[in-house]
Amino acid sequence: MTTTTRGRVRVETSAKRVRVLFGGQIIADSTRPKLVWEKPYYPTYYIPADDVRTEALVATAESDHSPSRGDAQVHDVVVGERRAPGAVRWYTEPRIPELTDTVRIDWAAMDAWFEEDEQVYVHPRDPYKRVDILQSSRHVRVEIDGVTVADSTKPRLLFETSLPTRYYVPKTDVRLDLLTPTDLVTHCPYKGSAEYYNVTTGDTTHENLVWWYRNPTRESEQIAGYVCFYNEKVDIYVDGELQQRPRTPFG
Repeated sequence: MTTTTRGRVRVETSAKRVRVLFGGQIIADSTRPKLVWEKPYYPTYYIPADDVRTEALVATAESDHSPSRGDAQVHDVVVGERRAPGAVRWYTEPRIPELTDTVRIDWAAMDAWFEEDEQVYVHPRDPYKRVDILQSSRHVRVEIDGVTVADSTKPRLLFETSLPTRYYVPKTDVRLDLLTPTDLVTHCPYKGSAEYYNVTTGDTTHENLVWWYRNPTRESEQIAGYVCFYNEKVDIYVDGELQQRPRTPFG
C-alpha cells in the first residue's frame, strides 16, 4: 500500500476489489482502486479508467476544476434508458500524478457499491477508522428537559475514531412512552441503517433525537436493538457525573 500527500489530499492504493453497479450492470470493477481523502473525514474511491466500462461514459461539454487535483472532464453515465448526469470526473492530466487516468464516480448517483462481495453504504470504509463496542456496567442516565428518559447499568459503549463515546442502552431501560418513531433513516458504512425516534417531554418534541439499528453490520451487531441519544443535545450522566456535551458536526 503506497501513500501520497499533496496539500491536504492524501492518496492511497487499496487492496480491496471494488465494484460499482448502475442500471443492472457492473460499470467498474477494480482490484487497484485509489482511496483519496479529498476531505479529512473520509475517503473517496478513484478507479483506474482501464477498470471502468468507458462505453457507458458519455462526455459532456463541462469540466471541473480542483485546486489540489486539477481539471477533470465531466461525463454522464448511461446504461440502457438510465442516465446519471455529471456522475463522473475523468482525470487525464491531474496535479497529483497518482490520479492520472482515474475516474471519480459520484457515490450517491450509483445503485450500489461493493468492497469484495459486501455492499458498502455512504462512502468507502476508512482503513484508519475503528469501531469498538464494549459491554459495560457503568450507570448511564439520560435526561432531557429535566426528565429522565433512560436509566441503565448495562449499556454498550461504542468507541469510534474521532467521534465521542456513544452510549447505547437496552430499550427496556428507556421511557418508550416518550418516544415516537419517525420516517428518518440514515446510513453508516460501519454500522448500517439507523432508524429514529422523536422524544416528547411535556409540550416539547425533540425531533430525531434517538436512533437505533434494527439490523446492524456484522462488526456492529452488538448494538442491535439498543438505542442511543445524541450526546450533543441531551444531558448524559455516567456514574453520577454529568458529561460535557461534545462539539461535532451532529450538534
